[in-house]
Amino acid sequence: MAASRTRHLCSVAAALVLTAAAPATAASASPAAPDGLREVLFVANNWDGTADVIRSTGDYAKIGRIDVIPDKAARMAEINADPIKWIYFQAIRNSVGEGHDQFADDMYSTPDGRSVVVSRPSFADVVSLDLATGKVNWRFPVAGYRADHMAVSPDGTRVAVSASTANTVHVLDIGTGKQLGSFKTGDKPHENVFSEDGKYIWNMSIGEVNTALDDPGWDWTKGDRHITVVDATTYRQVKVVDMRQRLDAYGLKDFSDAVRPAVFSPDASRLYFQVSFFNGFFEYDVATDRITRMKALPKNPATSEDRTTWVNDSRHHGISMNPEGTKLCVAGTMDDYATVVDRASLQEGPLVTTSKPYWATVSGDGKDCVVSESGADQVTAIDFATGRKVASVPVGDHPQRVRLGHVQAAWTGPAGN
Repeated sequence: MAASRTRHLCSVAAALVLTAAAPATAASASPAAPDGLREVLFVANNWDGTADVIRSTGDYAKIGRIDVIPDKAARMAEINADPIKWIYFQAIRNSVGEGHDQFADDMYSTPDGRSVVVSRPSFADVVSLDLATGKVNWRFPVAGYRADHMAVSPDGTRVAVSASTANTVHVLDIGTGKQLGSFKTGDKPHENVFSEDGKYIWNMSIGEVNTALDDPGWDWTKGDRHITVVDATTYRQVKVVDMRQRLDAYGLKDFSDAVRPAVFSPDASRLYFQVSFFNGFFEYDVATDRITRMKALPKNPATSEDRTTWVNDSRHHGISMNPEGTKLCVAGTMDDYATVVDRASLQEGPLVTTSKPYWATVSGDGKDCVVSESGADQVTAIDFATGRKVASVPVGDHPQRVRLGHVQAAWTGPAGN
């Protein structure tokens, strides 16, 4: 019995090694746009409830803008009529929102380029918006009171969204909004990643990030944080990775085990991830189930060492990899820079000054890292080859997630905009 179980777990681990690749937006250049469609980057402007659509390469010029809260009046009426919803709405504004409402966290376009799906934290929902009219196609209220990061399946037909106050991930049909399944996670599910073949979903839970108990001695109060891996067809759990054990084994008992943004190598053998409070990242070997390397990146002398001043327990938040798997790009959020890191040597390149960079993704041609500067309301592209800035483009208030997608070739915004 024990031997059979061991063989089964080894088989699962081997399958995960072969299939746990990063999404196309993070680890590989995107294929050519289908006929009649144009590849773009969607930039979610969280605080003003808009999304800017910009070119996916070159000068990253703005193409159009979307209002992602066209139903704001109806949603606010619902919230104001329900005391519990109102309390959570205010709590989101005054904690993770830093005094602002969170209207646009994450977004993906549909395969036909006619709609975009958006998670809206303050409204605790996911909506599909018609890109031609700007109207809501469908709306899915998540469990609990806040929606967070999403991931789209490789074929573009399913979207997974974290319901952060319900410790749940919903998987939805991107065309209809119908729930296809759901699964439980650790406390406060955050990042989601589909394997490249679409067979698995990896979810990273980050626990409580809004308390002032940020000293390592109080880390245990942050909750149950772990990576949950599920079968993307049955939504049954196939693996749990508790980084507390792996960090302890590496000799880092005082480090947080809250896994933040993460990216897989092209062959899916390594996971590179950030954790709360740390100015750097780790390398995790999927097959041996252990941390193999740690990279500490430079601290900005102007950054306060008072952890309670760091936004949502982040120090660095945002990591991506070029298609060849030779370079990583890291957003040094609280240190106000972004940098390209050589994967083999872990040597960082120039520290490109950016204002509170919050996310890092890859351009459509795979040549640049694109970071959102939430403190400057712009996105900046950095050449993977040289580590130097190549362009900056103004966007809306507090850009966070940046995702590759498609629109109709002649699209410049919804009618009437």
